[in-house]
Amino acid sequence: ESVTAFGCLMSDMWLGESDCVSPEVFHSVLGKQYPAFSKRTQQDAQEFLICVLNELHEALKKVRAQTKRRRVTDAKASRGTVGDTSIITQLFEGQLSYDITCLECKTTTNRPEIFTVLSLPIPSKSACSLQDCLKCFFQQETLTWNNQIHCSWCGTKQDAAVKATLIKAPQIIIFHLKRFEWQGKHKRKLSTDICYPLSSLDLSPYTSPPCCKDAVYSLSAVVNHSGLLDDGHYTAFCKHSVTKNWYSFDDAQVIKIPNSSVQTDTAYLLFY
Repeated sequence: ESVTAFGCLMSDMWLGESDCVSPEVFHSVLGKQYPAFSKRTQQDAQEFLICVLNELHEALKKVRAQTKRRRVTDAKASRGTVGDTSIITQLFEGQLSYDITCLECKTTTNRPEIFTVLSLPIPSKSACSLQDCLKCFFQQETLTWNNQIHCSWCGTKQDAAVKATLIKAPQIIIFHLKRFEWQGKHKRKLSTDICYPLSSLDLSPYTSPPCCKDAVYSLSAVVNHSGLLDDGHYTAFCKHSVTKNWYSFDDAQVIKIPNSSVQTDTAYLLFY
């Protein structure tokens, strides 16, 4: 039902028969599956996006129950089951590898992790670049105290160094800028002005060769959040895939905008 509603929404958008299209039917259908989004209270766009991607993946995944199953070792499926792939995994799924080194015995273990949205820390309160956020995410960090690992060689909990590497770059990479953070018992929003490129975003410094030869991206959409924690407003900038023009989507108001207007200090999700 959700995929049918999504398909109808896509058709309505691309037919161009009206100035604007309301996604209320799709929103209503998704609200049955995820009741939090059926309420008229402010919800998080990143959480909504993940639910949409999961819902579409579950409905569109190819399960080869009636055909000869591939051996597990040959499967490219990333969610643990044979044949469990979809257009969603093909477009959005990337893979990280975490190298975890015990600081006592120096043994390094490797932990792979699948992602569809990459949540990036914001290293500055005033201004920074997307590259600064990426460097912060991929830099080596030390796990101590409550974050210690259990080292199988030492047999006890030990301090460890952890470093992430991108071993599979997805066709479309989504960055979630972590603007909402806890400070003690209180949550607050970071209004840092983050500079992000419209083209030629090179992720190769963070990849593990030779898996990621093609890791240069162009921006295709931005989700903006203006306002505070519980009283805000979402808008979007989207690049038309045919004309390459940028458009601003603000509820029922859809207007063409110049490239210079795509850079904003309210960016929350970036689609490359």
